[in-house]
Amino acid sequence: MKQKKVPLRKCVATQEMMPKKELIRVVRTPEGEVLIDLTGKKSGRGAYICGKLECFQLAQKNKALDRALKCQVSPEIYAQLAREFTSVEEQFLAAKDSEDNE
Repeated sequence: MKQKKVPLRKCVATQEMMPKKELIRVVRTPEGEVLIDLTGKKSGRGAYICGKLECFQLAQKNKALDRALKCQVSPEIYAQLAREFTSVEEQFLAAKDSEDNE
């Protein structure tokens, strides 16, 4: 049986290639809004970050999201994303564990 191709994406913080399902997508919508996209299907320019808080903090420190999204991300948006990221991180890791068990 033919093996299914796994899409790979690069984490903007660590520059590590990983399967798309192991990364969290941050998207800049056409309206200019920056938010977390768990579905991976929202329209706009996307950037991928590992599902760890340390990677998000590294991306913030290095301004990796600013470069990847090609816009200036304000400190207020970083604070909002940090709050969302901590709540999303738990859901993301739980979903990843349930996938691994199957």
